[in-house]
Amino acid sequence: MAFGSSRVAGKHRGSSRLSRKTAGYAGIAALATTGVVGTLAAPAFAADTDHKIQDTGLNAVVVAEDLAGEIESQAASQQYAAETAAFTAQADALRAQAEADAKQQAAEARQLAEVKAKAERDAKERAEREAERKRANTFVSPIAGSYVSTQYGAGGSMWSSGSHTGIDFHADLGTVIRAVGAGVVVESGDGGAYGNNVIIKHNDGTYTQYGHMSRLSVSAGQQVFAGQQIGLAGNTGNSSGVHLHFEARTSAQYGSDINPLAYLRSHGVNI
Repeated sequence: MAFGSSRVAGKHRGSSRLSRKTAGYAGIAALATTGVVGTLAAPAFAADTDHKIQDTGLNAVVVAEDLAGEIESQAASQQYAAETAAFTAQADALRAQAEADAKQQAAEARQLAEVKAKAERDAKERAEREAERKRANTFVSPIAGSYVSTQYGAGGSMWSSGSHTGIDFHADLGTVIRAVGAGVVVESGDGGAYGNNVIIKHNDGTYTQYGHMSRLSVSAGQQVFAGQQIGLAGNTGNSSGVHLHFEARTSAQYGSDINPLAYLRSHGVNI
């Protein structure tokens, strides 16, 4: 039997240089994780490995990542500082506005209080003026609740002029005699036939006289108001008994008398 040449159909080929180099790199990487690559690798192989690690740029990547982290941290810090400054500025502005509003409100409150106080003073002054006007124009009867016992102009020998120059009001001893209106006392003392008497000049220029009083309560030059006590009823001077002789005059002098009853009524006194 003849045998032909016999050979294996496939041929075992060795690993290419590139494959070996790749496997070497993989081995180095594995050994690097165990920390023994530096003791096992041959100098040339280690040199070749170092060269390839530098070629990968891993160091540059690490540095870039660290730099990017620092930049990001700085940016975040700057943003926080800016936000904090903006918040502080806003808070300061709000506080300043609140203080300004409070000052304005206080100023407005003071102004309102001043206006109110002035209005109250003006109202008080008006009330005082009105009260003074009323006092100046108010007249009363010289004896409260009394009546006329002798009329004006009545004749008789007891009067030197032959007629009564005033009117007589009924009174008991010590009855209060009042000024019929506001004015100034121009005489207070002994009036001769009138006894203890008072003469008052009123604001309208007229005069009134009060005679035969037992006691005087005012002095010459004194201001009086309507209804003020000026003395007490008596029986002094040329008098036939306790009563008040009342006269109305155009001057302080005797003989300028006018009808006292008409005078009082013209000033609103109901007698």
